[in-house]
Amino acid sequence: MTSSPFDPAGAEVLGELHAATSVATPLRADAFDRSDAEKVAAIAPLFGQIMDIIGLDRSDESLAGTPHRVAKMYVEEIFRGLHPDRMPEARSFPNDYGYREMLVERDIAVHSTCEHHFLPIVGRAHVAYKSSGRVIGLSKLNRIVDHFSRRPQVQERLTRQISEALCEALATDDVAVVVDARHFCVSSRGIGDVHSSTVTAEYSGCFRDAEVRKEFFALAGLRL
Repeated sequence: MTSSPFDPAGAEVLGELHAATSVATPLRADAFDRSDAEKVAAIAPLFGQIMDIIGLDRSDESLAGTPHRVAKMYVEEIFRGLHPDRMPEARSFPNDYGYREMLVERDIAVHSTCEHHFLPIVGRAHVAYKSSGRVIGLSKLNRIVDHFSRRPQVQERLTRQISEALCEALATDDVAVVVDARHFCVSSRGIGDVHSSTVTAEYSGCFRDAEVRKEFFALAGLRL
């Protein structure tokens, strides 16, 4: 009998298949009932239990503050993109200068976390769009990438979430997103391959045309 994706017996298989269940990040209905401070206070003793179980001596000065540091890091830093209130405001402006070609923002830093093993995903995103009459500030492209990166992720979902957010912010379907990242769940465990990277892409609107994509690759410095 095939295991359900939520069956603990099939959890390791699900992780190894790098599967994702939806484009939306899976969140509980009560995900934001607690404040950040309450979440930090709740996580810290639980992480302390993990340290105890693996045999670390938390009375050591170097380890004493680790549970609180980890809890604060989870809530306020590496998973801060979970909260919808932290979605960057991507206010658009009229394209008064009449720029008609594609705009490419390349080499945007990606710092994310694999939701299967809670290990880092580190890489670069390259995004492009053609204006439908509206533009947004350049830094907002970076901020949108960072927002969706700062949560437990799979790279396929991350790529689509960035694309959909850009389409909405720019009121256009003419958007391209490519993410090239290294997964520590591949390099620091399992197969231990430190050289490979994963590339995902999402094209919509005019970027579904091969010639338009070719121009995007050239401007972004991507290999065909």
